[in-house]
Amino acid sequence: MSDTGVQARKSAVYLLDEVLGEGKLMSELLGAGVLDKLPPDDRARAQRLALDTLRNLERADRLLQKHLSKYPALTVRNVLRVGTVELCQGGAAHGVVNAMVTMVGAHHRHANLKGLVNAVLRKIAAEGPEAWAALRAPRLPKWLRVPLVEAWGAEAMAAMEAAHLAGAPLDLTARGDASELAEAVVGTMLPNGSVRITDAGQVSAMPGFEAGDWWVQDAAAAFPVQVLNPQKGEAILDLCAAPGGKTMQLTSRGAQVVAVDNSPSRMARVRENLARVHLPAKTKVMDARAVEGEFDAILLDAPCSGTGTIRRHPDLPHAKDGSEFGALMDLQEQLIDHAWSLLKPGGRMVFCTCSLLPDEGEVQIDDALERHADMHVDRDALALPGIDPSWITSEGGLRLRPDYWAEHGGMDGFYIASLRKA
Repeated sequence: MSDTGVQARKSAVYLLDEVLGEGKLMSELLGAGVLDKLPPDDRARAQRLALDTLRNLERADRLLQKHLSKYPALTVRNVLRVGTVELCQGGAAHGVVNAMVTMVGAHHRHANLKGLVNAVLRKIAAEGPEAWAALRAPRLPKWLRVPLVEAWGAEAMAAMEAAHLAGAPLDLTARGDASELAEAVVGTMLPNGSVRITDAGQVSAMPGFEAGDWWVQDAAAAFPVQVLNPQKGEAILDLCAAPGGKTMQLTSRGAQVVAVDNSPSRMARVRENLARVHLPAKTKVMDARAVEGEFDAILLDAPCSGTGTIRRHPDLPHAKDGSEFGALMDLQEQLIDHAWSLLKPGGRMVFCTCSLLPDEGEVQIDDALERHADMHVDRDALALPGIDPSWITSEGGLRLRPDYWAEHGGMDGFYIASLRKA
């Protein structure tokens, strides 16, 4: 990081302005290259500061409100939030306060507020760290928290919010032997064969990256392919395939895979990933609803709210408001129906979403079973290492939540159902 850290902090504040003020997702911003001009250390620092602040937004605001008679403009408020999070997580008071005051002092509209920033952050430095430790895990915004409490209960919601605050470790899927990979990267084997690293550095510098020995994939995201259980030589359709983790899993099992996604840029990433791990798959950029053919098995990882990934994407509940979720649910229904028409008699399909909302999981399958007389749920496919039978839902799907596997560090939220065609 640069000597004063001002540039990294300034970039973190910019990211927060875009997420909280413009409703943009971090993935969109980083994909557009907004941090590309920063040195690697500053770039990593800016991302980490922004993500830490988003995870701790409620905590920072609770401490700041004691020292503010009214909230300043969003940019200044975000400066104060970043400074508060840094100070309360052990940042050196002198360096943090000076950097934030310098940043505001150089701002063309807010330079007159540098005295306020200085005074408030000095008070936070003196009182904040002790008060911080007593604050609860931040709660999700009401628009999302209310339906999730209704679905899973207040106790489960609190456990999920604690998992969101903790963030996510790095999980890897091995192309070959998982135990050898765990030894090579000094990781831990999870019950389903994923390898977890709690303090990972730069991913591309890790052993086996260049050789293509593994790829990054949350342990929960590895389950759908394990449930599908691809066999060597089977013709398998991978719908909505990007970023390609499941495509690589399917191909590594010897299946003949056709991977489809409607985003050229995301499909380019799938091709890059396949090339790095030396695995073949046919890739097509097209709307999944336009695919033709007949397949032995289909994996449909449908576009969804992404609410199961908040522990690694804490921007999501702040950038979104749920207004587009209805359209996503309609699309999921269309994709299920079209994918089912492509499946051979006797074939199997796995439907999954990285969502915590029953409307994008349990309810979708309940409705699909009513629409398709030849569709049956295969509960036996869920009898896999690492799956607790209590996670299997009334209609026969698998519900994963961020608070599951707490002893291992949690997992993403997912819904997975294995469907058989009569």
